[in-house]
Amino acid sequence: MTTPGEMSEADQIKTFKDFLTQYNKLSELCFNDCVHDFTSRKLRSSEDKCTVNCMEKYLRTNQRVSQRFHEFQMIANENMLALAQKSPN
Repeated sequence: MTTPGEMSEADQIKTFKDFLTQYNKLSELCFNDCVHDFTSRKLRSSEDKCTVNCMEKYLRTNQRVSQRFHEFQMIANENMLALAQKSPN
């Protein structure tokens, strides 16, 4: 049995699988957008720079979306609390 704040093993596995899925999607997206020359085993500097920029942009965007979601969730919770306090018991 888990205590509040702890994740069960199943939850940890699901979280890890979700992380791997997102990582693989990001890798595929940036690879497809940035790598076009398959005549060499090494990335060209332009391809390397493109992939780094792609990943940084994705991570910044994901962070911003998460931040905005959290802000909206806080507002929704405050509105629900205010509504509950207004309604007669």
